Formats: sequence, structure tokens, C-alpha cells
Amino acid sequence: MSEPVLLSWSGGKDSSLALHALRQMPGVEVAGLLTTVTEDYDRISMHGVRRTLLERQAAEDGLPLHVVLIPRECTNEIYEERMTAVLTGIRDAGIRRVAFGDLFLEDIRAYRASRLTGFGMEAIFPVWGRDTAELARDFLRLGFAAVLVCVDTESLAPTFVGRAFDEDLLRDLPSGVDPCGENGEFHTFVHAGPIFRAPVPIRIGTVEDRGRFHYCDLE
Repeated sequence: MSEPVLLSWSGGKDSSLALHALRQMPGVEVAGLLTTVTEDYDRISMHGVRRTLLERQAAEDGLPLHVVLIPRECTNEIYEERMTAVLTGIRDAGIRRVAFGDLFLEDIRAYRASRLTGFGMEAIFPVWGRDTAELARDFLRLGFAAVLVCVDTESLAPTFVGRAFDEDLLRDLPSGVDPCGENGEFHTFVHAGPIFRAPVPIRIGTVEDRGRFHYCDLE
């Protein structure tokens, strides 16, 4: 019998690779997606992607979506309170494992594992430890397509926002920028690939300058 696993879902490249990896693992059934949405904007937190596109991703993944709503200026206390409320309901429904697309940040992994252990759940990391340059090219070889929706301008020029995540982009990344953006240099939105029944149609909208971070509004 397969064990149900909830996947922490950002809508981006790493969580998409985690979903693909989970679906190749024997004895695992992905039972749903979990996403944090900033309620003031109705967009995926940090990524700035419209909730309608998130919902379209979940529909094309064929998975139920569980949303944790947080305020714009969210303290860690509020975040943990709201996340715990949602996860407790999921745990009580029989799901005891949550998967994450983290790659190498030990402090984040330890935080997630500790939080889940605290109320009887387990964290798993299906793409942990993979070489990120290799993983980025695997993403392209598998037929995924993504767009950079958020750029940290302390790491990348604003001109990178809105670009396709492709071989040209990987060649253009400055030295020191992780090919998967694992240090927060950039975030992506995945709109096609083997995890979807059909591509998610998108149109590149305006670029918003919010100081350090620049966002591409997908429509």
C-alpha cells in the first residue's frame, strides 16, 4: 500500500522536480500540494504569482491544493501559527509526511524537520544533495519550462526577471549564483513539463520594482 505524502509547493522549479521525483518513488502517493499565499495580494508568497495560476498548476498536476494564508507583514509567530493549523488538519486526515524541494541549505532543512516532528509528522527531501548545475540541466532535459518571476537584485541584474529558465539563462548567470537559485537569487514559475496533464498558459506582464526584489507579473 502506498503512503500519502503532502508536497510543499511554491509553483517553481525545485518543487516541480520534487514532485517528479516523488512520483518515481515506490510506495509513495502524492496526496496534495501545500502553498503559502499572501492574503493581501492573493499571490504566492515570495514568488508573487497570482493565485489563479497556482490553482491552474494544481489542476494540471491532478492534485488537491491546501493554502496557508498569511498577512503581508508576517511575523514568524503568525506564520507558524497558521501553518500549524493547516498541517494539523492534514495530519488528522491521515497524512504524516511532508516533502520539500530543498537542495542544500542545512538550517532550513533542520527547521522544517524540527517543526514537523513537534506535532507528529515527518519531513522528507526527495532532491536533497543533488548537484545543482546537474539538476538545472535535468530540469530542461525532462521537458520542463519555467520563467523567472522574482529576482534578488543584490545577486542578479533586474533584466533577468521575466526570462525563460533555459540553457541561455544558465550560461548568462554570474559566477557565484546558484544554477537553481537555492540561495534565493531568483524564483521561478513552472508552466509546462511531465508533471502536468497540459501546459499552463501564461503571458508575460509588467515588471514591478519593489526595491531589492523585482517581480514579473504573469497573466
